[in-house]
Amino acid sequence: MLIGLLLVSLAAISWGTTGATMALLARDTHLSPLVVGWARLAVAAPVLLVAAGVAMGRRSRAALRVPGRGGADGTAVRSSPDARDVAAYVLLGLSMAAYQACYFRAVTLTGVAVTALVAICSAPIMIAILAALVLKESIGPVVCLSLGLAVVGTALLVVGPRAPHEMAGPVAAGVSLALGAGASYAVYAVTAKRVLAATAPLSVAAITFTLGALFLAPVLAGEPASRADLARGAPLLLYLGLGPTALAYALFSLGLHRIPATAAGIASLLEPLTAATLGVLVFGESLGVPGAIGAGLLVSALILLAARRPEARPR
Repeated sequence: MLIGLLLVSLAAISWGTTGATMALLARDTHLSPLVVGWARLAVAAPVLLVAAGVAMGRRSRAALRVPGRGGADGTAVRSSPDARDVAAYVLLGLSMAAYQACYFRAVTLTGVAVTALVAICSAPIMIAILAALVLKESIGPVVCLSLGLAVVGTALLVVGPRAPHEMAGPVAAGVSLALGAGASYAVYAVTAKRVLAATAPLSVAAITFTLGALFLAPVLAGEPASRADLARGAPLLLYLGLGPTALAYALFSLGLHRIPATAAGIASLLEPLTAATLGVLVFGESLGVPGAIGAGLLVSALILLAARRPEARPR
């Protein structure tokens, strides 16, 4: 449980650097949010495919040395996907592509604050509901308390010192897209959890990002992406694809393999905490009293999850 939470938390911390990277790209280039979102997938996909291939070879050699070796629970874990999982992988790719399109487009309509508040805070609730319906995960009192603390804490953290008028009057389409981003992430997390029961994490991540990049490519028609902008933004785009995307989602998949989807959804809320911390340290922003309280609630939620007794874990 602790190792799984640590891996998901590290992934969320890496995701938290995405906002700062986007801010730097917006300052130095004219690349549209959709182009940046597609670049994340396009850079991450080949890296994950190579990593999955290497892991598959090692796993195959280990299986030859130790016949019948399976997962930690005694079940067989495939290093490569099965034809029966085609629908699940298509759903993973579509949800990943939809998240990029919904989230980054919502930012242009309602701003970063409202989009983050709606998308990031709604995702754990949707994950908990979907996990209970699809994965039959029970939601005990500790998870409910952690979920409540995390959502409230994240909301306070995102709002922070902003004045009410800065959060008011969001465009209905933007809010709908932000909710779509939260729903897309929830579908990804729950579907990945189900597939990871029988397939190696790196294989799942590699196929997801490859399909996501392919599904998102048609949306790029008409988006500004000059060669000069791509050249100027290349270092940041590479970092975005390798760090907060390839490495982070590989860690997330490895962690999700070990813990319930609901717990992973709560732990991933470290993303806005990281983003807020970078805003304070790098960009001179202030959390304010609400933001500080929110950070405390979020950390408390993670401590509750980590300290939960084994018999209280969801099925």
